[in-house]
Amino acid sequence: MLIRNETPEDHAAVADVHRSAFAPMTPPGRTEPLEVVLVEALRLSGAWIDELSFVAEDDEGAVIGHVCLTRAAVGETPVLAAGPLGVRSEAQAQGIGSALILAALGAADALGERLVALLGHKDYYPRFGFVPGTEVGIEPDVAEWSGDSFMVRTLGAYTPDVRGQFRYARPFYVL
Repeated sequence: MLIRNETPEDHAAVADVHRSAFAPMTPPGRTEPLEVVLVEALRLSGAWIDELSFVAEDDEGAVIGHVCLTRAAVGETPVLAAGPLGVRSEAQAQGIGSALILAALGAADALGERLVALLGHKDYYPRFGFVPGTEVGIEPDVAEWSGDSFMVRTLGAYTPDVRGQFRYARPFYVL
């Protein structure tokens, strides 16, 4: 497996990854999983950061996983949001998602970012250092997102004065 930055040539393969990963969770009436639409909307927004979008390739060069970190904010402080993270259904439970998250976190840290926030499974993300946002004084701006699934991972440039309300990029709210 190879983890590398996503390129424009990967866009269709990335959409296929998220279709495979999230098709079982697609609500009735939707033709595409939300994650497919969200990635495309994020790419078109000012929140997209090329250096923080990664794909995983298998030994034959096929894209089998994807993760992106996009611009978000805590109050007026720029931070990052993780997701979506997707791995093709037939390639799940092989460490690909973990490798993608670690690559993204390492790159964000190297770029001097302060923290990464996400809505995710409370039993999966703590292994990467994510903690409930309330532990560092950060709350999501949507009440339904509060609780154990809203987590943050501080990075090297983090300072404790980064506290308050977290806000995703606009596409997270309109889809």
